Amino acid sequence: MFVDEAEIHVKAGDGGHGCVSFRRERFIPKGGPDGGDGGRGGGVYLQASEQVDTLLDFSGKHHWHAERGGNGTGKDCTGKNGQDLNIVVPVGTLVYDVDDDLLLKDLSEPGQRVCVARPGRGGYGNARFASATQQTPRFAEPGKPGQERNLRLELKLIADVGLVGLPNAGKSTLLSRISAARPKVAAYPFTTLQPNLGIIELSGYRRFVVADIPGLIEGSHLGHGLGHDFLRHIERTRVLVHLVDVSGLDGSDPAQSYEVIRAELSQYSQVLAGKPEVVVASKIDLDPTGEKVETFSQTLDTKVLAVSAVTGQNLGPLTERLWQEVVAAREAQKETEEQLPQESAAGPERIDSVAADEETPDD
Repeated sequence: MFVDEAEIHVKAGDGGHGCVSFRRERFIPKGGPDGGDGGRGGGVYLQASEQVDTLLDFSGKHHWHAERGGNGTGKDCTGKNGQDLNIVVPVGTLVYDVDDDLLLKDLSEPGQRVCVARPGRGGYGNARFASATQQTPRFAEPGKPGQERNLRLELKLIADVGLVGLPNAGKSTLLSRISAARPKVAAYPFTTLQPNLGIIELSGYRRFVVADIPGLIEGSHLGHGLGHDFLRHIERTRVLVHLVDVSGLDGSDPAQSYEVIRAELSQYSQVLAGKPEVVVASKIDLDPTGEKVETFSQTLDTKVLAVSAVTGQNLGPLTERLWQEVVAAREAQKETEEQLPQESAAGPERIDSVAADEETPDD
């Protein structure tokens, strides 16, 4: 089961209470205060891992609490620190604070770890308060409460190429032919109900990831069909592959089908609509003369790559073209990042660190 949204409540461990104690040993009169400090509570951390690919673990468990710190004891013994709670999430998870409506962190890299609930500090024992004027303090400090937060987790899959198109455009069939992915394929609309990822491997140890999302229809931005629920999964992609069925079996106009999807992408996000796009005419095995592909290409006034996922025609040139587009997009992104001022590049990370409380406070 694929789950890409979840809301959870996290609570860090409370600090242990300080102890009120006085040294009582034979032959040591007036031993003085020896109450130890309470232990620090455990923090709550989220860590991105490639070992999980869905937020399913959070659909049945909404409360995540770290361990409480132990209370201090006599003989200046400090309480045990609470164990940190490390929660594993898929790479590409966005962490939001629900109450403040604030993006805390984008866990877009494997191994990234962020503290989402700061642990409570342990209270001081009465030995801490002994002084020349107060030699027998009979009080101690209670432990500080751990931080609580209501979080919303949203998953955006990490992929280089995103497949878009109307239902039954052939996206799932194409993904199954150019990768080892095995999405559901059937002769009816909305066969794909959840995003699928496939890894394309080419000669020379070249590889990239392709994401297939459920088909869009006109009016998706109004909630028709499956709506825009899954478009977030191709927001991170570098290149879009727009599949258009040119067979004409359903009586649709390929050019009109293309414009419908372009309009939906623009209404969802101008950034997404502005990504490099490869227009692919699918099911050309049902257009043996090639007239429909030629008409479609002339109408759009752009180069259209014609393929057939059933016969395998032109799948090799398609994957090579996609590799070239992915490499060009990676280089463009790298150049953009290098041109950014150092202070501008460091600013958002610093803000994220403060907002997400990445560093655990010292006791």
